[in-house]
Amino acid sequence: MNYVQEHAVGAIAWRMLTGDRAKYLGLVFGVAFAVMLMTQQASIFVGLMLRTAAQVIDVTDADLWVMDPRIIYVDETEPLPESALWRVRSVPGVEWAAPFFKALSVARAPDGRLQQVFVLGVDDATLAGAPSRMIEGSVEDLRRPGAVVIDRVGALFIWPGEKGSETGSPRRSDVGRTLEMADRRATIVGTAETSAPFTTFPVVYTRYSEALRFAPPPRKPLSYILVRAQAGEDHAALAARIAAETGLKALPWRQFAWETIRYYLQRTGIPINFGITVILGFVVGAAVVGQTFSIFVLENLRQFGALKAMGVANGTILRMVLLQGAAIGILGFGIGIGMAAAFFEITSRTNVDLRGFFLVWQVAAGTAVAVALIIVGSALLAIRRALVLDPAVVFRT
Repeated sequence: MNYVQEHAVGAIAWRMLTGDRAKYLGLVFGVAFAVMLMTQQASIFVGLMLRTAAQVIDVTDADLWVMDPRIIYVDETEPLPESALWRVRSVPGVEWAAPFFKALSVARAPDGRLQQVFVLGVDDATLAGAPSRMIEGSVEDLRRPGAVVIDRVGALFIWPGEKGSETGSPRRSDVGRTLEMADRRATIVGTAETSAPFTTFPVVYTRYSEALRFAPPPRKPLSYILVRAQAGEDHAALAARIAAETGLKALPWRQFAWETIRYYLQRTGIPINFGITVILGFVVGAAVVGQTFSIFVLENLRQFGALKAMGVANGTILRMVLLQGAAIGILGFGIGIGMAAAFFEITSRTNVDLRGFFLVWQVAAGTAVAVALIIVGSALLAIRRALVLDPAVVFRT
């Protein structure tokens, strides 16, 4: 078949598809709804899992995390003796090793409001582990006595009703405000943009020595040891060397983040709940598109019969139906992805509880494959009647 004939067949296929606007729009929006549901839920699931490892991901200046061998995820801390820090520092290949403290405490605002917070203590000398994205103030201000840096959204939980940029209204600076933790006064010297934690507790950064005063006194002071490898040092090899020489567990930060995510995947019902929703989106999309597409083909059997009577081969009929399916899939996918992207863009700006959720490109690619399966499957199921159709049906009344 030459180009002119192919073009003519394509034009006929398009006219047949758009001839019944109601069914055409029903097909497109059936795909769009399925795409939006699958993409939105899968992306929220990915964002939720990233939240579980937020405090590992936010530490950008350490290559390895060293911990008690029994720890399996970041929120399960088993303190180490201070001697562990010196043992890690003595391992060949370690450029520096810094203490890192993590604990829960209760912060009291001047108006008496109580709020549970994460207290993260960074190295006094180097400030290793401090937030890298400051909004107000400077990390260096942590060197002041009693100084803390609080995450931007955490401050909204301690002082609710001041949404700031989320509602378009101005918000007063948090710098200079005070909190009381463990009966000691802390002064906010800066605010930082941090990854959203899995639990919605504010995150407070301070120096290691101050953190020991702001949280319930632990029997052992060290939660983790942050390690920077020497230039050219293999991180996995260094982790194995630290484990062999100190008896502690050492993991590259990416591996520790994945172990934390794996813990929540295996120990909670989150994957099942989101998985059911994604599967329902696929099933609903397949059912709506498949049923509507089948009705569309059945209603156009006379047109297909006319084409076969004119000598159009079954292969061309198949290409016509697949072309119609491709048009529906591309339009529906584009609309669905656009709605999902708009959802994340709007909610991330208007609702602080949904910050950190975004449209994951891997999810979009997987959804495109799912849509292709829905379209191809629906087209192949619907085309059977047209392929075995007797052209003489055109001449019957």
